Amino acid sequence: QVQLVESGGGLVQPGGSLRLSCAASGRSLRDYNMGWYRQAPGKERELVARRTTSGITTYAESVRGRFIISRDHALNTVYLQMNSLKAEDTAVYYCNTAPAAVLSWGQGTQVTVSA
Repeated sequence: QVQLVESGGGLVQPGGSLRLSCAASGRSLRDYNMGWYRQAPGKERELVARRTTSGITTYAESVRGRFIISRDHALNTVYLQMNSLKAEDTAVYYCNTAPAAVLSWGQGTQVTVSA
């Protein structure tokens, strides 16, 4: 069973940057298309970034040009570089397979963008 552990969140000012990490244990993520999701208070969880096993990336329009998803197979880790953060990026961020989340969800990491 794959366990996902997200980290790297925190409080950041608008315009700032954060790098999130998603470390997996129990099985290699190499064969999975992976994504980053987020859930803001009172809203549904949404997929914001996806990276296929072949390296193709897609982004939600709201984060395109600001977020970058990457992965390190050797470390079995998926990353989300978030730049030019906005207040509306405030949410709990999770990683999972994408576009369908088939693994057990981790605890997520809170990102708060506020002055």
